[in-house]
Amino acid sequence: MNAKKTSSQAPDCREQLIAIKDTMILLSGKWKIQIIGWLMLYGKVRFMDMLRGIDGIAAKMLSKELQELEQNEIVVRTVMPTKPITVEYELTKHGKTLSVVIDAISEWGVTHRKFLFKKER
Repeated sequence: MNAKKTSSQAPDCREQLIAIKDTMILLSGKWKIQIIGWLMLYGKVRFMDMLRGIDGIAAKMLSKELQELEQNEIVVRTVMPTKPITVEYELTKHGKTLSVVIDAISEWGVTHRKFLFKKER
């Protein structure tokens, strides 16, 4: 999205702003981006492994966030025929398209942390 738009380009800009809003709603909260990043890194993951691996998240919150991601077809849930029942999650093909976004956020985060630490010295 270009910073300067003419009035003839306004409908395009509005569509982009709506898309940004939709994406922000989808990825909002403290956990969704971390969950998606975790699934990008580890692929198919069991619920309990994710619960142990994502620092600070409660089981109820992880379950809620995964349900929302599943409803939006970002994540697929698979119940394994084991005893006790094991549930695995992985990104859908559509969910994997978020890799560009997650990678950009990660790169920016690393750069920003370096910037802040340089200022403290």
